[in-house]
Amino acid sequence: MEQASLDKYKQLLLAQRQEIIDNAEATVTDMLSQAENYPDPTDRASMETDRSFNLRLRERERHLLKKIDAALERITNGSFGVCEHCGEDISPARLEARPVSTLCIRCKTAQEELEKVRGD
Repeated sequence: MEQASLDKYKQLLLAQRQEIIDNAEATVTDMLSQAENYPDPTDRASMETDRSFNLRLRERERHLLKKIDAALERITNGSFGVCEHCGEDISPARLEARPVSTLCIRCKTAQEELEKVRGD
């Protein structure tokens, strides 16, 4: 893969990484600043539902952060954009849509079909 393309994907990944970190910091700040005393049980339930939803989002983002860091490492070691299963290049369109991809579309489709059959 050309260096210009690698640089583009690296910048994209770094921007996504920073957005996740900013979201996490905002969530922590928001949780620390919220008043915990809600006299109305409905208000309390609503706040707890919102908090739970935000924590689930941050957990998903934490997993994505690990994938972003792994993709950045692949850029560094020269294996970015190469399918981990078959060794073929991952299409630029796939990398644009999901730069953390480790499988080409053919191998990912086969993996998903296998998961369907096994019930994963």
